Amino acid sequence: VQLQASGGGLVQAGGSLRLSCAASGSIVSILGMGWYRQDPGKERELVARISSDGSTNYVDSVKGRFTISRDNAKNTVYLLMNSLKPEDTSVYYCNAFLLDRSTSSWRHYWGQGTQVTVSS
Repeated sequence: VQLQASGGGLVQAGGSLRLSCAASGSIVSILGMGWYRQDPGKERELVARISSDGSTNYVDSVKGRFTISRDNAKNTVYLLMNSLKPEDTSVYYCNAFLLDRSTSSWRHYWGQGTQVTVSS
């Protein structure tokens, strides 16, 4: 199983970016999917997550600006980030809690991380 993230980059404050993360491999089912971010020397923090029924949670600092969504047919999760601020600068990681056919076990998988830089 692999999670491939894309969509990061450099944007000016107030701009927008959309991150994508596609899961592939021996996947039976995916429950929660989410996006986290991590700054150097800090713990990884949850940004947003979406369950299999579409319910969502956001960290307070991004509420009203970020929107998480998923396409279950494509095993893909998205993060639309609007009104970006310099403090949103970080490495963003996608996560999926899924059932792997090859191991018959549920576990978390992580994407490789994508850099988002917001200039002031």
